[in-house]
Amino acid sequence: MIKSFSTGTIIVLCTALIEAALLSNIMVLPTVPDLSLICVLYISLQNGKLMGETTGFMSGLFLDFLSASPWGLNCLYRTILGYIGGIFCKTINTDGVFIPCVLGFSATIAKALFIWVISVLYPSGIFSYSPISKIFIFELCANTILTPIIFKFLFLFKNALLLDPEKVI
Repeated sequence: MIKSFSTGTIIVLCTALIEAALLSNIMVLPTVPDLSLICVLYISLQNGKLMGETTGFMSGLFLDFLSASPWGLNCLYRTILGYIGGIFCKTINTDGVFIPCVLGFSATIAKALFIWVISVLYPSGIFSYSPISKIFIFELCANTILTPIIFKFLFLFKNALLLDPEKVI
């Protein structure tokens, strides 16, 4: 369990650094695809609720540290999304292309919904998505397209990333 948690944390740290240092500086992109959300989704779908929520919390912590968002915002919704993904552990086949696309689409919609709810509760400090904005549509499309690619890439690390079936909680 320590090995898979450490590997998942390193992967999420690398994706957070790629998002914050590389992709955010590309002026052509209207917004940055959420690579760490996709990684949290994969880890939670493969390893269960406990690994999903801890990896979600760690990715949120890294992104809170690297971005200008309010402290704890990313931790909150990523922990919840990691837990929800862990509920469906080992019940969804993530080997194809269509199901991962649907999962990436759903996770991005859930992220926007969580951020909207939090922005209603705290209106002055949080930027929420407009469902018809160019920024949201681009992130939705990018996450949907990148999810099967990232799932296939993370499958290469299955020996270090996935828990044994009897240890999945």
